[in-house]
Amino acid sequence: MTIAAEFIGVSQVFGDFTAVDSIDLAITEGKLTTLLGPSGCGKTTSLRMLAGYSTPSSGEIRIGGTDMTRTAPEKRGLGMVFQSYALFPHLSVAENVAYGLKLRKVPKAQRDTTVMETLELVGLAHLAASKPKKLSGGQQQRVALARAIAIRPKLLLLDEPLSNLDARLRVQMRAEIRRIQSETGLTVVLVTHDQDEALEMSDDMVLMRAGRIMQQGSPQQVFPHPANRFVADFLGYENFVTGADGSLIAVRPEHLDVTAAAPAGSSDGLLLTGTVTDVAYRGVDLLVTADAVDASGATVRLRSDSRSNATASIAIGDSVSLSAAAGRLVPIPA
Repeated sequence: MTIAAEFIGVSQVFGDFTAVDSIDLAITEGKLTTLLGPSGCGKTTSLRMLAGYSTPSSGEIRIGGTDMTRTAPEKRGLGMVFQSYALFPHLSVAENVAYGLKLRKVPKAQRDTTVMETLELVGLAHLAASKPKKLSGGQQQRVALARAIAIRPKLLLLDEPLSNLDARLRVQMRAEIRRIQSETGLTVVLVTHDQDEALEMSDDMVLMRAGRIMQQGSPQQVFPHPANRFVADFLGYENFVTGADGSLIAVRPEHLDVTAAAPAGSSDGLLLTGTVTDVAYRGVDLLVTADAVDASGATVRLRSDSRSNATASIAIGDSVSLSAAAGRLVPIPA
């Protein structure tokens, strides 16, 4: 496993505010790594430090094993796609893609070949002569990707690249970016606040909170084994109850069953009685919210995301049973 980039004890402090708090992070070559977390967690600041647009208050950033902490952005050999795409409106698609190559004084013949190869990769060769204003949001995003890829960067940095697209196009572009990364073997670092985006696209997920790394690993490692309540909550577990032994347990809404009658569940699973406070019909499923009392005596608000016909008659104010099989209960470390 080759390390493409590394943060060693990196902090970024703005006055009294610590945006990034002494993080250690290794980014693996040829993989797609996501920096994931809520607004203000330090993920974009970390990306900007990696790109060279911001200098750490302390610590060291290495790229390809070389200390690049105070190296100018243009000397780091990185490609970056911003949230706004930042295309030049007066240049054609091909000219936008060629921009970085011209700065690097790549000969015209080689430049033209690289531009068309890159536009083919993102499916836009037929729009090479078009201006950005004539393109859709998804097409503009592909041009920005092509411009960043054309220089054959050591790392490709993506700062919330899908946030300006509608929901359907975001899903399509997730698969498109993943395909491009796979075909090119690029090392990609993507900043996002969208847990579904991170789970679907990542080889490696880095969850951040208040400038610190809460957990790092593949989606298959992190999702079933959240390191703490913050990670579990951010990944959509939603339901937290205290078990009979005093430990904290999380249950995802789709794994919590709600019935009008007491279920014949196993004794080692979860079984609570609650009162329905809200019912939301969402076409393919029914979201039932209920208040219940857990083993600690505390009142907890639970949500069940059900596709069962058995929940169709449940209404606000009903007394219900809320249950989950033992295998669906996720222990949360203290």
